[in-house]
Amino acid sequence: MLPVLLCWSGGKDAAWALHTLRQRDDTRVVALLSTLTEGHGRASMQGVREDVLQAQADAAGLPLLRAWIPQACDNAVYLQRMAQALAAARQRWPALRTLAFGDLLLEDIRQWRERQFAGLGWDCRFPLFGDDTGALARRMIDGGLRAHLCCVDTQLLDAGFAGRAFDHALLDALPAGIDPCGENGEFHTCVGAGPMFATPLRLQQGENVLRENRYAYTDFMPA
Repeated sequence: MLPVLLCWSGGKDAAWALHTLRQRDDTRVVALLSTLTEGHGRASMQGVREDVLQAQADAAGLPLLRAWIPQACDNAVYLQRMAQALAAARQRWPALRTLAFGDLLLEDIRQWRERQFAGLGWDCRFPLFGDDTGALARRMIDGGLRAHLCCVDTQLLDAGFAGRAFDHALLDALPAGIDPCGENGEFHTCVGAGPMFATPLRLQQGENVLRENRYAYTDFMPA
């Protein structure tokens, strides 16, 4: 079986990528890798707490590896920190050469990842790439995935969506032009349950905070 390291944001796409990879008989996800911001202890962009990421990994029965990046982080520093985390992963699993991502449709992001990580000696897999995001969103929900919106870009979507459940009602309420999976950065999610977890997480919803006068974050923490 091909060992795979899955990049893990704590959101629905990474979670469904894990579920999809586990349906394959030629692939074995050996660990999750999260990028966290120093000083915040949260997944970069999504804002999911480190202890929630750890609870998700525990529920998935996988180790959680961490790549720490500074609050002001350019691509060069990001790749340097990722290279360190990947080198540590390869020490633990010497046959590991493959990274997987939950990207869905942005070809420029996919190509960037392939180029950058090839330079570090890694192949990239994108098990969900090219799926129709509307159909995929409903398939996730029907398949038992439970998540909430933990970050909303208020330049693209009303802040009132922050904290809402990712369900059929939400999909029906999204304005025209908003990707059903938030793949253009409209929103990010925090997953609490699904077929990739042995048991659901017990999460409680905290406060809503607007950062950078743009991003509406909803905090989720272990209950």
